[in-house]
Amino acid sequence: MLRLPIDHLRPVETQLNAAAQAIRDGRIVAFPTDTVYGLAADPTSDAAVAGVFKAKQRPPDQPLPLIIADLDQIATAGTLTALAARLAAGFWPGPLSIVIPASAQLSRAVHLGSGLVAVRVPNHETARALARAFGCAITATSANVSGMPAASNADEAAARLANHIDVLVDDGPAPGGPPSTVVDATGSEPKLLRPGAIDWNRVLEFLD
Repeated sequence: MLRLPIDHLRPVETQLNAAAQAIRDGRIVAFPTDTVYGLAADPTSDAAVAGVFKAKQRPPDQPLPLIIADLDQIATAGTLTALAARLAAGFWPGPLSIVIPASAQLSRAVHLGSGLVAVRVPNHETARALARAFGCAITATSANVSGMPAASNADEAAARLANHIDVLVDDGPAPGGPPSTVVDATGSEPKLLRPGAIDWNRVLEFLD
């Protein structure tokens, strides 16, 4: 496992070249987000996505969420609906995952063939820099075996998934807290799919 400690006195994206290349090569990278440490893989690669499911022992009926660096990358994840665009303007970067129609380039295993995918821009410089260095959306499921506590730092991620992580981006402790709120924005009205860090009433008040 290659460990990459992040030095914020230097440009972060350039420190992530090896991690981005690992993702291009179909390997798995552990990295911090604005909630917990996550697992990044190429969501267009069937083999890479299968590797994430295997690493987490994730049930095959649970889709994988994605992150992007900014709205310029949204097409690599899916199609931004009008409602999704309003939510993104109000809550990104931040812990709001917005469900949109998935890009046809994504592995079907990412969205289980539903044609819908959850995506967000995280409020974490290193997480965004990793997506930017890779050039496209990346997976961002938590770095843990499914059903077990999520990793809050690099050491925990390494200890729990050492045999499955190829590159570990060490940027200190993740902020922790609740997972992202997940909202379906494929229609004209939002639907709460999972409560989380952003209160549902706050979402509704913003849209009102």
